[in-house]
Amino acid sequence: MRQAAGLALAAMLGGAVAGCAPVIKNHGYVPDDELLAEITVGQDTRGSVQRKIGRPTSTGVFNDAGWYFVASKVKHYTYHAPEVIDRRIVAVQFADNDVVSAVNIYGIEDGRIIDLQTRTTPTHGRRLTILQQILSNLGSPSAEQLLNQ
Repeated sequence: MRQAAGLALAAMLGGAVAGCAPVIKNHGYVPDDELLAEITVGQDTRGSVQRKIGRPTSTGVFNDAGWYFVASKVKHYTYHAPEVIDRRIVAVQFADNDVVSAVNIYGIEDGRIIDLQTRTTPTHGRRLTILQQILSNLGSPSAEQLLNQ
C-alpha cells in the first residue's frame, strides 16, 4: 500500500515538473547557409533565387527591391509572456535589372527593441458593473411587450 502511494506521489510530482517546462515554438522560414551560399551576387536573378531558396516571407513595402526571409524561435513558459529567444532575417536585395545586389543576414543581436504604446479611445458613457447590467434589464419591457401595446 505504501509503495503504491509512493509511486502515485512520484508520478504527480513528475507531472508537475514536466508541466512547468517551457515550450519552444518556431515561426517562419529562413534558408540554410548551404542554400544561401548558392546565391551569387551580380549573377543570380529573381527567378533563380526563387528556384534555389523559395518565395520570401515578405517583400519591400514601397518597392519590390528586397525579399525578406524571417524566422523566430519563441519560448512560452506557463503564464509568462512569450519571449523571443532567437531571430534570423535574410535580406536579398535586387538591383533595377532584377539581379541580386546583396544578401544580408541579421540576428536578434542586430535588432532594436521598440516600445509600443497601446492607446485606447475613451468612451464617454456610464461604466456599469456586470451586476448593474444584469439588474438594469430586470424591469425593462421586452420587444414583444412594446409591439403588443
